[in-house]
Amino acid sequence: MKPTRLISLDALRGFTIAAMILVNYPGTWDQVYPPLLHASWNGLTMTDFIYPFFLFIVGVSIAFAYSKRLQAGFPKPEMYKKILTRSLKIFLVGVFLNLIPAFDFSDMRIAGVLQRIAIVFLVCAFLFLNSDWKKQAYLAGSILVGYWLAMTLIPTPDEGLVMLEPGRNLAAWIDRILLPGKMWEGNWDPEGLFSTFPAIVTGILGMLAGHILLSDKNQHLKANYLMALGLPLVLLGLLWAQVFPINKHLWTSSFTLVTGGAAFLALGACYFLVDILGKQKGTRIGIIFGANAITVYVLADVLSLVFYGLEIGGQSLNMHFLTAFSGIGLPLKFSSMVYALLFVGINFIPAYLLYQRKIFIKL
Repeated sequence: MKPTRLISLDALRGFTIAAMILVNYPGTWDQVYPPLLHASWNGLTMTDFIYPFFLFIVGVSIAFAYSKRLQAGFPKPEMYKKILTRSLKIFLVGVFLNLIPAFDFSDMRIAGVLQRIAIVFLVCAFLFLNSDWKKQAYLAGSILVGYWLAMTLIPTPDEGLVMLEPGRNLAAWIDRILLPGKMWEGNWDPEGLFSTFPAIVTGILGMLAGHILLSDKNQHLKANYLMALGLPLVLLGLLWAQVFPINKHLWTSSFTLVTGGAAFLALGACYFLVDILGKQKGTRIGIIFGANAITVYVLADVLSLVFYGLEIGGQSLNMHFLTAFSGIGLPLKFSSMVYALLFVGINFIPAYLLYQRKIFIKL
């Protein structure tokens, strides 16, 4: 296998980060189109695909990066050290973002988006270095089945019932026992400990896609394999949803398969269009965002303190924008979305400057 750089993967990573920023920073949370919101509990919206897509891409990137290192003869202890260091840095940056701006350590949230990314990266990278794709696939299936059985058969000790309601399920109970610090929803957290296990499977699915892309098969066959795997995964997830609902907050097994299958389909389509047919028009924006993906994500969180927290003339910058747009008769939801797009554009500026100067910050 000869690892090569895929324009489609770089672009998909960048567009995924841009989508994260878009849905995280509307003009106001009171005025948001439903597809730009997460499903309130069971169900699936466009927004719910973004996070699993990024974890899937993390898995693909692991396959490419560490295949190259293994072929170059890098000693595993050295790679382990770098994996641990990078995971710790990403995790700590996530905790830092939870602390700003007040830095109230008594009310600190340990869980978070970057923290889960760090854990998924750590586990998947170690798995990739110490197992083949078949063992990874068996492990992924075992985790999904085990998680399903645990969540649907084991009663929560505090209620004595099997439940899949907000804060009233086995995952929430485990997190209340083991997860330090405050939780996002008071008595439960969408990035909790137990639900991170199926999230790791999302990363494993990405590694399996990476295995296909790194194989010696011709390009068209690789694209076919990605698409051929994606559709059955989606269908299996939809079937599983009849007994274990699609739920991003719990990262249910059905959610893992539907979003993972969709990621296979998206990567296969992008690979076919961009890397095989050479249709690269429009990919540059994604490549620029993706070159410093996590850095841009962190920067967006920091910049939000200025745009949402700094008051000028009695209003924050986002509210000034909404007032101006509503003043000319535009609907508030549309104005809120335009603001989010503008905020994505603002974050593109530092991403572009870093890319132009060939500065790639690897947390």
